Amino acid sequence: MFKIPNIITLLRFPLALAFLQENITIRVLAIVLAMITDCLDGYLARKYKLTSRIGTFLDPLADKFFVITALVALLSENRLTAWEAATMLCRDFSIIIFGCYLIYRGTWEHYQFRAIWCGKLTTTLQLSVLFALTLGATIPPAIFSTFVVLGLMALGELYLERKKLRIEGS
Repeated sequence: MFKIPNIITLLRFPLALAFLQENITIRVLAIVLAMITDCLDGYLARKYKLTSRIGTFLDPLADKFFVITALVALLSENRLTAWEAATMLCRDFSIIIFGCYLIYRGTWEHYQFRAIWCGKLTTTLQLSVLFALTLGATIPPAIFSTFVVLGLMALGELYLERKKLRIEGS
């Protein structure tokens, strides 16, 4: 649990709470540090072979906590609509749907979630949009549509990854 990458990951929880401050400088710093810790934890874990089962669970949890906390703050300030916030969570909805599928198929216990390409791209876009919104930018609707597309692609990627793992495991 107390490996350096996991400690770096855990930093995103207080960074999310820092985002609740209505100070632009603190928010920008929180987002930048969240981006850095998101890149650094995975890099160090892979480079120094410090990957762990808890780390693969903790990293996306920290990402989701940060993003959801920021979305709630921006929603409460009317800087984001509920629909825009929902689109930003489409990948997460896809993961929930896929989890339900695994439970239905009785394969939940055997499935090991891994980072997916669509997930990394979505997190990068989420943090970029949060950064732009914090600075007062207007986000074009096409960007929010991109979250929907990435969510659907994530569902497809998870399903294809499951089939690939099942074939390799045969």
